[in-house]
Amino acid sequence: MLQVARTLLHRFAEAVAAALLAIIFVAFLAQIALRYVFNLPVGWTTEVSLMAWLWLVLWGASLVLKEDEEIRLDLLTEHAGPRVGRVVSALGSLAVIVLFAMSLPATWSYVSFMKVEKSSYLNLRMDFVYSIYMLFAVAVIVRSAMVLVRSVRGRALPAPREP
Repeated sequence: MLQVARTLLHRFAEAVAAALLAIIFVAFLAQIALRYVFNLPVGWTTEVSLMAWLWLVLWGASLVLKEDEEIRLDLLTEHAGPRVGRVVSALGSLAVIVLFAMSLPATWSYVSFMKVEKSSYLNLRMDFVYSIYMLFAVAVIVRSAMVLVRSVRGRALPAPREP
């Protein structure tokens, strides 16, 4: 049951990412058509593309990217033994957790402060635009905590996928 719920949530997150990519593509096409076909340059298409790109990258990194798809610097852990690799992984995860947790109050303060700003063309509140970073920061903490627990318990991280 839990695995079914996780699969459905992951598919929903992938669908949102695909929709954001479609929005970027449609805005790009609209910008070309309006500017070069109708000689009507507009700025809202750039704003839509930039906001959708920001959300796509942070949404994808938070909810779509799987652990074996993440980029990790494993130069030290690859050539060391499994025990040293787990220690380095645990220390790295702990550092990420501490640093991102320390940044959360200031991040929240900045995002909530941005409610006074609005985007130029769409008139969207900027706290909404930047709120995706809060999800990203919490997701990084949760993922790093999972890596930390796995490292402490002596379980290996999943092998990265080959391109």
